[in-house]
Amino acid sequence: MNRPQIHSQPPADLDSLMQRAHSLAGYRLADLGPIAGIGVPKDLKREKGWMGMLLEMLLGAEAGSKPEPDFPSLGVELKTLPVDRHGKPLESTFVAVAPLEGWQGVQWHNSHVRHKLSCVLWIPILAERGLPPAERVVATPFLWRPSLEQEQALRQDWEELVELLALGRFHEITAYKGQFLQLRPKAAHGAVKVLALDQDGNQVSVQPKGFYLRSLFTRQLLADAFNLA
Repeated sequence: MNRPQIHSQPPADLDSLMQRAHSLAGYRLADLGPIAGIGVPKDLKREKGWMGMLLEMLLGAEAGSKPEPDFPSLGVELKTLPVDRHGKPLESTFVAVAPLEGWQGVQWHNSHVRHKLSCVLWIPILAERGLPPAERVVATPFLWRPSLEQEQALRQDWEELVELLALGRFHEITAYKGQFLQLRPKAAHGAVKVLALDQDGNQVSVQPKGFYLRSLFTRQLLADAFNLA
């Protein structure tokens, strides 16, 4: 197995990407930070995207903050998945920003959410509560494409949530909406607000929102990938 190294060029094909990803398995983030030439923070309170950034650098991702998969030439999105020692996801997974307006003409088949979730390289990270970032360990990666049943369920959630956004029914949006996909605040802190038009055409202050996969969903992905009970 190849040892981890930083890749300045994107992988040429899917096999190359998976070889790079598997080379990271078993390493602590304290070992990988110096390889990428970046320091390891003491905590992630102010650097929530640090783990993803580290892995993007090591794997040669090229999309950056663009609204497209991290490896656009391969159509593959990269997602870290913090888990406990039993393989249980510790949090929901951010997918994409959810605009509060401008949904005319947007349907599931051409949505950013579907584009991002069409093929995902999941990299589980052993990250017990209270474990400092340096001691967290990269686990075995796996590639996932949604089954017909999974995509149908995600589409149903997406359409329900987008309808609320498009109609300005922001007061009806809670984290309880959606079976597998949910809308949650997406901002540095709760005081961040943006202006949008509600269902009556009035301008209101609303928290920015993002689409997230519930941990219930990602736990099932792990179970399927590794034949867990």
